[in-house]
Amino acid sequence: MFLAYTSSQGHALLDCALYLPKDWTNDRERCKSVRVPEKQPFATKPQLARQLLERAFNAKVPAAWVTGDSVYGDDRRLRVWLEERAQAYVLALSGKEYVWRGWRQHQVKTVLAALPPDGWTLLSAGAGTKGLRWYEWCWLPLAQPLLPAWRRWLLVRRSVSDPTALTAYVVFAPHESALETVVRVAGNRWTVESCFEAAKGEVGLEQYAVRSWTGWYRHITMAMWAYALLTVLRAAHLPPEEPKNTATPHAEQLSGIQSDARAGVPLSVSEIRRLFWRLMLATQQHVERILAWSAWRRWHQGIAQCWHYRRRAGP
Repeated sequence: MFLAYTSSQGHALLDCALYLPKDWTNDRERCKSVRVPEKQPFATKPQLARQLLERAFNAKVPAAWVTGDSVYGDDRRLRVWLEERAQAYVLALSGKEYVWRGWRQHQVKTVLAALPPDGWTLLSAGAGTKGLRWYEWCWLPLAQPLLPAWRRWLLVRRSVSDPTALTAYVVFAPHESALETVVRVAGNRWTVESCFEAAKGEVGLEQYAVRSWTGWYRHITMAMWAYALLTVLRAAHLPPEEPKNTATPHAEQLSGIQSDARAGVPLSVSEIRRLFWRLMLATQQHVERILAWSAWRRWHQGIAQCWHYRRRAGP
């Protein structure tokens, strides 16, 4: 499992841990044959997540929010630990989990079934590979935490095309937090999937044939380092950031995308890797030709992205 870090400048894999099921940790001879440390106990994925987060916090990594899927959101001990640290989070919940509303516990699927059909807010959870990800959102107050300036909410996402498709999140944040901010954080959960896709394609994250604990960590660490290097190089060449409003109507956001398309899409991790290969390792072509080809390709990608977004948004 991996810990990803995301910001407006990009995202990268920050740390990792190898999950071993109980049939592995209970078989000490099997663990010894692949050099698993003798004192390595069994740990659930939420327990490993806490270890990764604790290492990041101890290293003074700045983190305004923590987000993850329902494997971690359903673990109440992980949520309590984050609240004790006054760490804001947006964690997905499964329907079987319980939440406190008032003085009673309610199962999440029961709360979702009782939601009214009206009163939802249309917001974008960010841009995906197929365009802006529009959903309808609502949130309900939950039992107040011990910290006086903090609140808990149950955030619910509803599909625009299929109103029966609901996803629940539990939110712990300062009381002045806005719905738009929480929605943006929930949407950032998918950046870890982008990290996997990019790291597999650009630095060979999954291209290993190791037979030991140490070998796996060596390969994964080197791949994460290479991907982080490409991400930092990309961030250094990004255009100045402009504030974005997730509540902006479709037409205005598409207009902004169209104007951005004229300048081409920003440098991506894959483009940085391609330029690094061409400029540093392959010297058969002139530098001017390589840079001109990169600029043309990004301009063409910007135009294609613009029309793709417009087609998905409809008339």
